[in-house]
Amino acid sequence: MFLKKTSQYGEKQNVSYLNGKIRFQGVSLNVYSYLVDGVLIDTGAQSLHQHFKPFIDQADFDQVFITHFHEDHTGCANYIEKTKKVPIYLDEKTIDYCAKRAHYPLYRQFFWGRRKPFLAQKMPSEFRSRNASWDAIPTPGHALDHHAFLNRETGQLFTGDLYVMERTKVVLEEESIPTIIQSLKRVLTYDFQEVFCNHAGFVKDGRKALERKLNYLLGIQHEVLFLQNQGNTPEAICEKLFPKRFPIIKFSRGEWDSIHIVQSIMKENHVINS
Repeated sequence: MFLKKTSQYGEKQNVSYLNGKIRFQGVSLNVYSYLVDGVLIDTGAQSLHQHFKPFIDQADFDQVFITHFHEDHTGCANYIEKTKKVPIYLDEKTIDYCAKRAHYPLYRQFFWGRRKPFLAQKMPSEFRSRNASWDAIPTPGHALDHHAFLNRETGQLFTGDLYVMERTKVVLEEESIPTIIQSLKRVLTYDFQEVFCNHAGFVKDGRKALERKLNYLLGIQHEVLFLQNQGNTPEAICEKLFPKRFPIIKFSRGEWDSIHIVQSIMKENHVINS
């Protein structure tokens, strides 16, 4: 079993990036690392180290900000810690986790490699780069420690995994759609136009794309609750709203699945009504 690994270097709106890609059978995954004004945002995956290494080696940066702890975003942080001697910032909730040997399912290790331990510092809510002021905006839902980063001078928003795609069809088991909805509402209170996603890349008309994603998720939430009130089970609702079975569902043995979208909405509704 061989993974096909490729990468693409580029620049968009004065933001440099490396996009690492992995393909295996019917599953294709990718992840971006961004460099702007002396700030490196996310570090790529350990399995793509040979692709991200030249980008990191040649990059001129003096601080690293990580959107969240997942291994495709933190995989080369250990290498940066050893070679660059610059501060790495992460939400304090996952600093201890990332300082230890990583544990996650084998299929994720297969794709992304085994993330090595690294030492991070507590992420500030605001910070300065060489020529700009930034906001680190809490945007949980995909991960408990997730942040988006806004360059106030340029109006560029780096969204990690908050966007990914407009019409979400599958999510991780621990994700919460209601929490993602609140995070989208939060970032939309800020002044930005350009969006850089860590999987979709540069998102054209970024603000409008995030607004459309928010409206889509609000619509899904409404449909789930309507069908629940009619007495449908989570499985029946999932079959009605998400009939397609994506390859990642089988490959991840259900860690990624459409049913988690439904269950997270029903769970939140149960908590509110308890």
